[in-house]
Amino acid sequence: MVVDELTDAEVDRIFHALADATRRDIVARSLRGEHSVSELAERYDMSFAAVQKHVAVLERAGLVHKRARGRERVVTGDPATIRRASELLEAFEQLWRHRDAAIDGILAEEAEQRRTTRTTERERSDR
Repeated sequence: MVVDELTDAEVDRIFHALADATRRDIVARSLRGEHSVSELAERYDMSFAAVQKHVAVLERAGLVHKRARGRERVVTGDPATIRRASELLEAFEQLWRHRDAAIDGILAEEAEQRRTTRTTERERSDR
């Protein structure tokens, strides 16, 4: 694949992490600015521990970084990982666009062959 910086395991971790709505929201919020895990947890109808687990999944995927700020843990999004995931999706999109173009070419070729065959048959029947 074009995005040779990511291993299959890394890609799996990224897309697994992004498969959850809460984690996507945490990533979006952390890309806009630093938030403590406590601040993040206030927004969700779940325990603080559950939010910590979500952050841990995101951190393992490289989508966020967590650092100590006094007694708090501050979460910041990693735009580079998001960019690499986006590049991977763009590579898949290009692959499918090329396949679509190839299929369009085959279908156009077949349609032209049918038109040519019909024209030839008409010319023969007119004789």
